[in-house]
Amino acid sequence: MTTDEQTADREIVLSRIVNGPRRLVFKAFTEVRHLAQWWGPDGFTTTTRAFAFREGGDWDFTMHGPDGTDFPNWITFREIVAPERIRLVHGTFKDDPERFDQVITFTDLGERTDLEMRTVFPTKAHKDLVVEQYGAVEGGRQTLGRLAAYIEKEGEI
Repeated sequence: MTTDEQTADREIVLSRIVNGPRRLVFKAFTEVRHLAQWWGPDGFTTTTRAFAFREGGDWDFTMHGPDGTDFPNWITFREIVAPERIRLVHGTFKDDPERFDQVITFTDLGERTDLEMRTVFPTKAHKDLVVEQYGAVEGGRQTLGRLAAYIEKEGEI
């Protein structure tokens, strides 16, 4: 998925260099035991109801905010090219009409990984809503920060 004039106003692109080899950073996305340690912004926890990391598989989970608010989530994995890319659809529930597309790209930098999360929303208004109401950009940055800290702390997962 590349930015073009048709999607630029509907996109959020976040990236971070993670101190860990690509295979390790990719692995942190593949199992619930890892995701539970870092997924979500600072102060959030995640409860998983179902997880199948395979093309066509689903991740049904709830993110719990530090104020006690629950945020239901549903991800369907559309494409998995290990350890390079994960393409998914993310919404509040399966087949959510306001779901968005996301591609996570892992670029090998030796002992570091350039991780990019490119999200395309169905409309500019929906993107603006999640940025303003849910703090999606800052929350995404915090999530990538938690991932980086998890990789650095755990070393080999």
